[in-house]
Amino acid sequence: MALALLLFAAGASADEKLVTDPVPYILDAESASPRYVVILFPGGTGQVNPRLMNGKLTYGFRGNFLVRSRPLLVDAEFATVTTNTTSDPGRVQALLDDLKRRYPAAKVYLMGTSNGTAATMALAPYLSERIAGVIHTSSLSEIYRFDARQFKNRQLIVHHKDDACRVTPFFAAEAAGRRGGADFIAMQGGVSVGNPCEAFAHHGYNGIERETIDAIKAWIRKG
Repeated sequence: MALALLLFAAGASADEKLVTDPVPYILDAESASPRYVVILFPGGTGQVNPRLMNGKLTYGFRGNFLVRSRPLLVDAEFATVTTNTTSDPGRVQALLDDLKRRYPAAKVYLMGTSNGTAATMALAPYLSERIAGVIHTSSLSEIYRFDARQFKNRQLIVHHKDDACRVTPFFAAEAAGRRGGADFIAMQGGVSVGNPCEAFAHHGYNGIERETIDAIKAWIRKG
């Protein structure tokens, strides 16, 4: 398989690149040798569809918690990969193979939010011995039955205490953390605006993006 093609978007940060092969994704990195790479699966339909249009990087879900917060993740140790959410192991493996060539020493984590956690939960068995860990934020109610003890890598559940979205209840995430063996971080504070299931409600950690990302980064570093 050919090495991934890098396309630099005009006007974008020098540290932001569009990779088109084998899987389209946005790569944000400060260092040529990050210690950690975090793959981001947004919620909703999850179709970020990154591309160049008239020399400008264009993509969807800019308001999504993970997509808008990725600058808070990136530093000398951390790089992020923003791509379409998928439950297809083959597509994920193609991405992992590319990252292994690019950053052979980096520990890779997968993080999804909201509807994106359907994919993170579905992929957890496949990824058990392939990446360092999986992070589920604002998880769907199915997280209630999620048993992290069967996996060999690290698992983290993050949820806002006041998430009012009917399909992502706090009690389900808390129960999974308490009974299922995953590490658990409860967030609170911030400002909730509009639809409780959208990105600028507590569901999307509006107003506490930095605190939430910092807590996740601290957990990753402990591993």
